[in-house]
This record gives sequence, C-alpha cells and structure tokens, in this order.
Amino acid sequence: MPADLRAYACGHTHHDIGGLVRGARRERRTFPSNVFCYTDTGRRILYDTGYAPPPWRTGLAGRAYRRLLPPVIGPGADVAAQIDPAGVTHVVLSHLHPDHIGGLVHFPHATLVLHPALLATLARPRLTDGVLPGLLPDWFDHARRIVVGEFTPGPFGLATYDLFGDDSYHLVDLPGHARGHLGALVAGRTLLAGDAAWGRDLLDQVDRMRTLPRLITADGAAHRRTARHLLEAERRGARLLFSHDAHPTGVDLL
Repeated sequence: MPADLRAYACGHTHHDIGGLVRGARRERRTFPSNVFCYTDTGRRILYDTGYAPPPWRTGLAGRAYRRLLPPVIGPGADVAAQIDPAGVTHVVLSHLHPDHIGGLVHFPHATLVLHPALLATLARPRLTDGVLPGLLPDWFDHARRIVVGEFTPGPFGLATYDLFGDDSYHLVDLPGHARGHLGALVAGRTLLAGDAAWGRDLLDQVDRMRTLPRLITADGAAHRRTARHLLEAERRGARLLFSHDAHPTGVDLL
C-alpha cells in the first residue's frame, strides 16, 4: 500500500496579520487548525487533533484564550467527523496548545507520541505555555505512549528521531514556539512544521513578531533558529507544510 498524507481542517480561528508581525499590512486572515493523517502499511498516524467543539470546561484561562483567538468549529469540522478514530494507530502531539489537542478525546485506543518536554510542561505549566488541562481526556495519564528519545542529525540537517526505526516517519525537533514542539518528516521530504510559523509566508518574519505573540512564545531565540533551519531545509529540497496554512481536503498531499 503506497503512503498517503491528507490534511483536514478541524476548526479555524482568525487574526489580523498586522497585529502579529511588525510592518505587515492590516489583513484579517483565517487560520485553519489542520490535522495531518499519514497512512502506510499497518499504521495510520495523526499529527495533532484540531479544536474541540464547545462547550470548553476550561475556566478563566479558556475564556481568555477564546477571546484572543476565537475558535470556530462548524458542523462536521470535528476531527472524529472526518477521520474514523477506530483506524488511527498513533497520535503525535506537536505541542499542547488548544487547537492541537482538542480532538484527542476521540482516540483512547491510539498510542500517543510525545516529546518529554510536553510531560514536563503538564507537570509545571506556566501561564505563557497556553495549556488548558480541561481539554485533555481523563484517560490521558494512562494512555499507551511513546516518549521521544534522543534526537540525532537527520535529513536536511535537522535533528530527528526515527519513530519506527524504518525511515518512514521521522519526528523533528523544532524548538521555540512551545516547549517540546515537534515536527514530522514523512515520505523522505515532506515536513509537517506545525507552528514553527503561522504560515509559510511568515516563516522569514519570525524575528518581526509583535509583543503579544512573543509573550506566548516559549523561547524566542530558539524560535528564530528553528525558522532559519527550516528555510535552509527547504532550500535543500524539503517541502514544508504548516498547521495553519490552507491545504486541500481529500487530496493526497504526497
């Protein structure tokens, strides 16, 4: 069975680009919350799970988040309405922000793939981590999981971890945006870059972020280095797909 990669927009938010990046024109953009589903022989791997439909039981922190980045989850936009949970074998969490973990509740039988820094974040979350524990399912602490081991030099000069030991799915260390931020390199050259930038056209503008997005960035210096590494990887032939760009639905992206 040939490998297959598809994107599903599981809700979206919107924000003014000029409010994110210094010098950008005032333009209100829709940012879809994409889930990437990679299928090969015997495995179906989700990269993130999108937004959770309301209601959110997340208290004051959740209300503040929804005011800053209002989530829109229309009928049929939930991940479980687009991908059969029964067929999913693994769920990779790129990081713990609400637009990436909201649909996790649907996958209690999948194996979770986590950067160790995600577990450290949950143990001692900071306000700027943007974590809403109420969105995590009650079975999270008891789920089958793979905690990523040591990253080593990999394709395109990136720090990678061969998840299955067969070169089919490499996790990529993309520090900066959030603690334990993970990307994934699939089929040799397609790199799921998560939130390393709000979109491909903004990747070379990471160093021009305004105060608010800088405040919710885990490590600004690491974020800028990650952006440079991704630009170099692209020059060397990697194809970058970001979580909040628009991607065609129902199409094999490989």
